[in-house]
Amino acid sequence: MNQKSNKLQVKDLVTIGIFSAIYFVINLVVMISGGITPLLWIFMPPILSLVCGVIYMLLVAKVQKTGAVLIMGLITGIIYVATGQFTLVLLVTFGLACIVAEIIRKITGYNNFKGNLLGYAFFSLGMVGSPLPIWLFRDSFSQQMVTQGMPADYVATMNAATPVRVLVVMVVATFLLAFVGGLIGKALLKKHFEKAGMV
Repeated sequence: MNQKSNKLQVKDLVTIGIFSAIYFVINLVVMISGGITPLLWIFMPPILSLVCGVIYMLLVAKVQKTGAVLIMGLITGIIYVATGQFTLVLLVTFGLACIVAEIIRKITGYNNFKGNLLGYAFFSLGMVGSPLPIWLFRDSFSQQMVTQGMPADYVATMNAATPVRVLVVMVVATFLLAFVGGLIGKALLKKHFEKAGMV
């Protein structure tokens, strides 16, 4: 009976799908805002790690089973790739980050806040795959952006603003701000969602 209860049920998959959709919509809003300036897009991962903590914390509170985080990450990555917004790098980074997050949840226990918080920090690193091609394939990626209609001055500003140290800052900021986002998520869960009986 206990083994069966630990398996994802249809209602769990529906819940994961709903939270994946919400997470993707927030991703999309931040990504569109990145059209204003390359810096918003480059630092999209830390922005998302800060504002999406409540989504992650509510998901892991409602679905305390293996696979919830991995499925949400893969859904998000697949949607991005399917819509042609990003390269397969994002799918790879999301997959690896979600696997690490799932391992942490498994080891620490699905109802352990510290484990979920650490898992969220690694989950958030998955979004680093969005701007990562700037550093991995700078020339070809820049040419691809111009070919797809991105203004040349936008691409030039992006390249000028992305030395290697910016990559380091972006990754570290993503990881650290995830803890802040997770704590905010916990506070909102306790104040609003638990009182409303949602978790």
